[in-house]
Amino acid sequence: MHSLSVILITKNEAANIRACLESVNWADEIIVVDSGSSDETVAICKELGVQVHVHDWPGFGMQKNRALGYATRDWVLSLDADERVTPKLRVDIERILKQEEDTDAYLVPRLSNYCGRFMRHSGWYPDLLPRLFRRGRARFSDDLVHERLIVDGKTAELHGLLLHYAFDDLEEVLHKVNQYSTAGAAMMHKRGRQASLTGAVVRGLWSFFRTYILRGGILDGREGFMLAVSNAEGTYYRYLKLMLLNRKQ
Repeated sequence: MHSLSVILITKNEAANIRACLESVNWADEIIVVDSGSSDETVAICKELGVQVHVHDWPGFGMQKNRALGYATRDWVLSLDADERVTPKLRVDIERILKQEEDTDAYLVPRLSNYCGRFMRHSGWYPDLLPRLFRRGRARFSDDLVHERLIVDGKTAELHGLLLHYAFDDLEEVLHKVNQYSTAGAAMMHKRGRQASLTGAVVRGLWSFFRTYILRGGILDGREGFMLAVSNAEGTYYRYLKLMLLNRKQ
């Protein structure tokens, strides 16, 4: 039977980390790379017997690669602190560990919760993400935000769900909109992208239309509308911040 490493990156995730770690307490090793939490995140991890390493913050992609560098087992499962492995997903993973596979990575369907509602439309479901992979056959891109897992080999899909408690309330939504739009603008600026006020407005409106109409957000009730608006805001502010960064330059 093959062995499994679980890797996570954290900062101030005391509200989420216990439930996340308990959902994978059957793994052979769990590795957390923390970027200077000021709450009880690290203490909870140590209480649960998890391997903890503290590093500065270089961006999502590079931090996840740091966590991956500590993994020593045959397979790696990458999680976020606000995610939970369901019993069905555990069964799927354990089946893979028990047999010889010619597959190097697996896409996992993720069901996300937005302000108290699990979103089955809006482009959020099934949200297939490469999360389980053979160690040495994949690494993360070095992007500051919205990093990708780059797989060298064959991929397949699993059926068990990964639950994602993305946003508990609107306060958290607004915080993430600001955080991600800033990081996204910085990344685009580094790549030489350009933006204008008109372009920011048009892209924001298109983001709302795509989420609410084309991707069926209207079927997710009021939360679908709220999500479409927050997506539009995030897009608008990302390109507006890029425009201002270019102006400063």
